[in-house]
Amino acid sequence: MKIYLSIALLLYGFVAVAQEIKVDTAKANDLRDVVITGQYGPQTLRNSVYHVRTISAERIKLRAATNVQQVLNTELGFRFSNDLTLGTTDIQLMGMTGRNVKILLDGAPMVDRSDTRESLNQIDINTIERIEIVEGPMSVIYGSDALAGVINIITKKPGRELLNLSARIQEETAGNEYEALSGKGNHMQNITANWKNNNWSVLVGFSHNDFGGWNLAAKTATIDEVNAIANRWKPKEQFLGNAKVGYRYNNFNIWYRLDALKEDIDVRYGLNPNNYKGILQTYTTHRYTQQLQSEYKINNSLQLSAIAGFTKLDRATKTVIHNFTNNTEELSTGAGEQDIAKFNAANFRVNAIYTLNQSVSFQPGFEYSRDAASGQRINGSPTINDYAAFLTAALKVSDQISIRPGLRVIKNSVYDAPPVIPSLNTKFILTKNLDLRLAFAKGFRSPALRELYYDFVDASHNILGNPNLKAEESNSFNGSLAWEGIQVRDFQFRSTLSGFYNLFKNRIEFGFDPTNPTITTLINISKYKTTGGTLENTFIFKNLQATLGASYIGRYNDLSENANLQTPEFAWATELNSNISYTFTKLNGSISLFYKYTGNLPSYQITNNATAKLVKIGAFHTADLMFNKNLLKSLTINAGIKNLFNVTQLSNSSVASGGAHSTSGATVPYSYGRSYLLGLSYSWDKL
Repeated sequence: MKIYLSIALLLYGFVAVAQEIKVDTAKANDLRDVVITGQYGPQTLRNSVYHVRTISAERIKLRAATNVQQVLNTELGFRFSNDLTLGTTDIQLMGMTGRNVKILLDGAPMVDRSDTRESLNQIDINTIERIEIVEGPMSVIYGSDALAGVINIITKKPGRELLNLSARIQEETAGNEYEALSGKGNHMQNITANWKNNNWSVLVGFSHNDFGGWNLAAKTATIDEVNAIANRWKPKEQFLGNAKVGYRYNNFNIWYRLDALKEDIDVRYGLNPNNYKGILQTYTTHRYTQQLQSEYKINNSLQLSAIAGFTKLDRATKTVIHNFTNNTEELSTGAGEQDIAKFNAANFRVNAIYTLNQSVSFQPGFEYSRDAASGQRINGSPTINDYAAFLTAALKVSDQISIRPGLRVIKNSVYDAPPVIPSLNTKFILTKNLDLRLAFAKGFRSPALRELYYDFVDASHNILGNPNLKAEESNSFNGSLAWEGIQVRDFQFRSTLSGFYNLFKNRIEFGFDPTNPTITTLINISKYKTTGGTLENTFIFKNLQATLGASYIGRYNDLSENANLQTPEFAWATELNSNISYTFTKLNGSISLFYKYTGNLPSYQITNNATAKLVKIGAFHTADLMFNKNLLKSLTINAGIKNLFNVTQLSNSSVASGGAHSTSGATVPYSYGRSYLLGLSYSWDKL
């Protein structure tokens, strides 16, 4: 009750003092964001034929986020699932899993070792300039995986300053657990420097993220004491480094970027009280991502751009038996307890933009990608080569009508790709303030190396890859109606209503081997659907900015095909969200509230008596309350409360929650509870 009262008073305070504050022009421009994802060049949000959501650097700063998940968790259509066994997190977007979401870093694809998108939380949050989200298939432009949409992480570029030095430190509790600077809690440090002259620019940065785990038993706890704790969050430590070197001369631009990651996740299984020996395990990930990008404007009609990328990724499992009587260790010999899986991927993409006249432009392009893997659990040393050519056109039929058709032709070395992937995006300016967007796109997702060739067999798992998997395909329809609304002096209002319908073919899911029910493998499901809609509203009044949104998303219920069960075709879930920021000009500070209600996630399952039962993962509220204050010209302090409602677990009435590490009838882990943070940021410029 106190929390609800506090929020109510906070909202009342926002409105009461808004009359006294001058307009914040930076926020007033939010309705005219410039986007680049899927565009022929930088484009205002309103002129884009795609429905694009943007998250600015300012909003990321206000969130005091330490990873991308904390930025996206209050966005409509996003859900996250945590695998506490492996210490990883996956994403869902608009009713579809992470395997259907394309993650890009500056337009280049991120590489994951599995069908979960754990790479999303292996990006240095301090390097991000903004995030662009395009919902719906983008397979014509970006290829495999982009069935649900694209999340493009756009990194910072050197500013106008000759030299800039910045640093950030943030301390955060994990629930009610905390130790200063290291150990329990969340600890983050970052330092960045960039230099720029007329032609050259250099940017380097380093970050350290240290999460001490939560709700853990002591290292000397017995196996029974460890197993008695259900919701344990593993300690995780990340070291992230990045460097970016760029050169620009007239109409030519080229830059190189390197991102490096070392991540350690610690696992404790408890000691045997009979001999005081215990198993300790470490998951270590190394990721090196390199990019070389270039643009050359030959003339006003022709522009060329190219991206070359290479990623080396490996994840090692090391297991030791620790003798707590004399602190000695020896490697264990159990199945799967010593392992390293290695992945590398190369990507090359070149495209041209040719402008025939003011009404007609073309974008032809070619893309090549190569994925390879090796390791004890990888069946052989497989390699997948993918070749694709694509062509899109931007046709301005009139001042009110824009059309963008596209085609992609694919050749793959190991699976039968769809011969042609088409798309058609349209935009209609109905009135001065009202735009209609309608689109159809065919999407596809190639089977990942892990799904084809990865065999995971140990004492408790028997999961085999399936080299006969087919590529997933989808037919998707979406539309949006955007109203620019009211723009009078200090007040602005914008509203967007959107809807989608996706029909999937050959969807890849876990299932039982029909010849041996003790083996779990991956199979193609003949049909799957998602549908739904969202309503997003943005209000700006002087220094008060607020958003209010709702979504209603339906996921296909395959039991509906059985007429005897009488279940609906879709299981529906509701979401509500609101982000409110208010700037105190005289105090040189701000206060922000980020809130989301995530409704029940329902599904249907067959019971022992052959009837259908409605099961669900429970609803929950989440909110972050943040304060920002500029102390001096170069120093900013931020403080706040994350997970205001102290949600740690979600109820679950399902008999199996799905995936390789499901637990029947168990609660679903969500977070380590309400946390409190305090941080300092410093920035120094030499013009």
